[in-house]
Amino acid sequence: MLGDLTMDFVTQQNELDEELTIIVVSYNTRALTLRALETLYENAGDVRMRVIVWDNASADDSADAIAAAFPQVELVRCPDNLGFAVANNRASEMVRSEWMLLLNPDTETYPNAIAALLDFAKANPRAGIVGGRTVFPDGSLNPASCWNKITIWSLICNAFGLAAAFPASPIFNPEGIGGWKRDSVRQVDIVVGCFLLIPTALWRKLDGFQAKYFMYGEEADLCLRAAKAGYRPMITPDAQIMHLVGASTPQLARKLLQLMQARATLVHDHWSPATRWLGLLLLQLWSFNHVIKSRLMQVIGKGGPKNDAWFELWGSRSHWLKGYGQNTN
Repeated sequence: MLGDLTMDFVTQQNELDEELTIIVVSYNTRALTLRALETLYENAGDVRMRVIVWDNASADDSADAIAAAFPQVELVRCPDNLGFAVANNRASEMVRSEWMLLLNPDTETYPNAIAALLDFAKANPRAGIVGGRTVFPDGSLNPASCWNKITIWSLICNAFGLAAAFPASPIFNPEGIGGWKRDSVRQVDIVVGCFLLIPTALWRKLDGFQAKYFMYGEEADLCLRAAKAGYRPMITPDAQIMHLVGASTPQLARKLLQLMQARATLVHDHWSPATRWLGLLLLQLWSFNHVIKSRLMQVIGKGGPKNDAWFELWGSRSHWLKGYGQNTN
C-alpha cells in the first residue's frame, strides 16, 4: 500500500498504451531533478513512457518546482525520507507497463539513450537487467554505471591499495572492471541503479529491492539475486547518459558509512558462512589502512575532511560491520 501520500496526477495516455515507466527518486536535488526531467523529455524520442517522480520529503521545494515545470509527471510527495530502495519499491507499485527504468535525479539523458536501452533489453531477454554507459559533465567516462561483485580478491586489492594504484588493471581493480571503457556490449555482475532497465515482471518476481538497503548496495543485491535465477545483466554503450554520482549524499563521512554498511550487508547476504568472516575482516582492514594513511597525512600537514571521515568510519566499525537491519517494504 502507498499509505498517506500526496500525489499529483495528469493522465496523458491510455493505460495500455505505455510501454515504459520511468521512476525518479528525488531528495533535495531540486535543480538537478528539473534538469534530469528536461533532458529526459527532450531526448526520449518516440518512446511511449510514463514518468513517476517520488519525492522523499525534500526540504528544498523540489516537489513544488517539479509540479510547476512538469505537470505531465506523476508526482508523489512522500512525507518521510524512505531511502532509495523503499521509495523505488513503493513507486513500482504504480507501474502498469511491461518495462520499468530507474533513473537518478543527478543525470542528463542523451539523445536516443532511452530507446536504445529499451531496444537492447528486448534483443537480450536473458540479460534480465540492462544498463548503459555513463559520463561526467565534461564527457569523460564515469565508470560507475556497472561493477563486478565483491570477492575475496577484490577486497584484498582494495584493502592494500592495489585497486587505487592500478585503476586500469582488470587484475588489480576487478570490481571496477579496470581497463574497460564501457564502450562495448558486455555481461557484468551489477548494473547500477542510476540507469537500470528491467522487465516489470522480473522486478516483481524478485520482489524489487530489499528494503533494508537504505542507500547503496540495493542494485548489487538485486542483480546478484537475478543471476541466481539464471539472468545475466548486461551493459550497452549505445545508451549513454551523464551522471554526477552522489548528489544526494554530500557529507563524506555519512556516505562512507553507508557504503561500508552496504558492502558488509552484501557479504552477509551473498557469501557463504565459511568465507563471510574473511570478507568482514578484509573490510575492517581496508578501513584501518585508510586510517593509517590518514594519520600519516596529518603528520606531514596534509590532513583534511577526507582523513577525518576515515577516522569516523573506523570508530563506528562495530555498527557498519553488522550491515543493514531488517525493514519491511
